[in-house]
Amino acid sequence: MVRRRRVRAARQELVGAPDAKGRPRRVTRRFPLFTRDTARPEGGGRAAARDAPAPARQWPVLAVVLLVGIGLLLTALDVFRWGTLLIGAALLAGAALRWVVPDVGMLAVRSRFTDITTYGVLGLSIVLLALMAQPKPVLEIPFLKDTLHFTVS
Repeated sequence: MVRRRRVRAARQELVGAPDAKGRPRRVTRRFPLFTRDTARPEGGGRAAARDAPAPARQWPVLAVVLLVGIGLLLTALDVFRWGTLLIGAALLAGAALRWVVPDVGMLAVRSRFTDITTYGVLGLSIVLLALMAQPKPVLEIPFLKDTLHFTVS
């Protein structure tokens, strides 16, 4: 009988904040079946102090977006190779910023490893594709040419 009272008392202590309908909700140590919130990624804090203006707090993502914007403008102005090189370089710079700077603000989307890998692979592939673009490619990879002829003929 005493044990049941203790168990009931322990269960009553495991009540958390009320849910959307105002009912008290039980708090357990199990992982929830459905997640309702996400944790802020590692390094997702502000890149500058709280009292700094908004652009200064988010300077890493603004720098990457500005470089990508300039690259898109160059591409639109018919300077295709330099524009796409700048877009790839901006993504590689984003990967470097994510690796070096401890708090990068909104440039941190997921974990540090995932962000660096994603930015790096996308940036490197865009740079390589820009260097291999026709006419007059700067970078020629012989086995790719043979592979293309093998698949087309």
